[in-house]
Amino acid sequence: MLIEEGIVYFIDYLYVEKGLSKNTIQSYQKDLELFLQSNPDMQEVMDINSENIRKFVRYQTARGLSPTSIIRRVSTIRNFLIYLQREGKYLLQIPKIDLPKKAIHLPTYLTEEEVEALLMAPDMTKKEGIRDRAMLEVMYSSGLRVSELLSLTKGKVNISKGIVTIIGKGSKERRVPIGDFALEYLVKYLDEVRDKKRNARTEVIFLNKFNKPISRQYFHRIIKQYAKLVGIDKEISPHTLRHSFATHLLEHGAQLRVVQEMLGHSDVATTQIYTTITQNRIVSAYDLYTKRK
Repeated sequence: MLIEEGIVYFIDYLYVEKGLSKNTIQSYQKDLELFLQSNPDMQEVMDINSENIRKFVRYQTARGLSPTSIIRRVSTIRNFLIYLQREGKYLLQIPKIDLPKKAIHLPTYLTEEEVEALLMAPDMTKKEGIRDRAMLEVMYSSGLRVSELLSLTKGKVNISKGIVTIIGKGSKERRVPIGDFALEYLVKYLDEVRDKKRNARTEVIFLNKFNKPISRQYFHRIIKQYAKLVGIDKEISPHTLRHSFATHLLEHGAQLRVVQEMLGHSDVATTQIYTTITQNRIVSAYDLYTKRK
């Protein structure tokens, strides 16, 4: 079978049987067309082997394509071969290719001074400001995910013990401490704002002026506004507070396993990325010091 003919059958399969979106299928088709272009002598499906896939990887790398994009395109070729093999058109063993490693993208985090400025940004003379300060304090103090913060209910907060019970990813429950400052602002919000909302029909703590739970989009928008207000020019999101929480804990000597448990990471490798941030920061400080000598 000609490769071009196999691609036609494969695309039909993606449309009819897999039900993939038009954009996804177009990406698959483009990947396969680029694979063909990089190997003009390859005509039959049985011509596809490890060497011409490696050639394709080298070609894409030379063009400056990111490792993530190259891995995705090789995955397309692999899925194509799996389909052909299942249809009895590709009789060879599917080649295994050494792929480029994905670059580690370190998360953006704030310094402790920047966090302090951000926390103080809301106008505490306004109800919305009291609420926003409480949200920012609780998120940073306990390292919550955005979804965990915005779905937090009264019954999950033990004020007397300073403990928040979180239902995280995979419905896993964890209990995390909430700092004294965060607890103070949370109690202030509950007493002065939240408990005065008589028409609220939800146990969710953080509500908008219509007595509805705060949306992710709204929280994302206001945190960027507060950052701009205090002169933080980093590209941040609500998750930046969670990254900052983890980084600062490790900088102050917290054990990796403890931070993992507080964040609710199922794999410690996910938490280890914050040790890279901490190490980079230490190296950066050392380099700066030696330059001044």
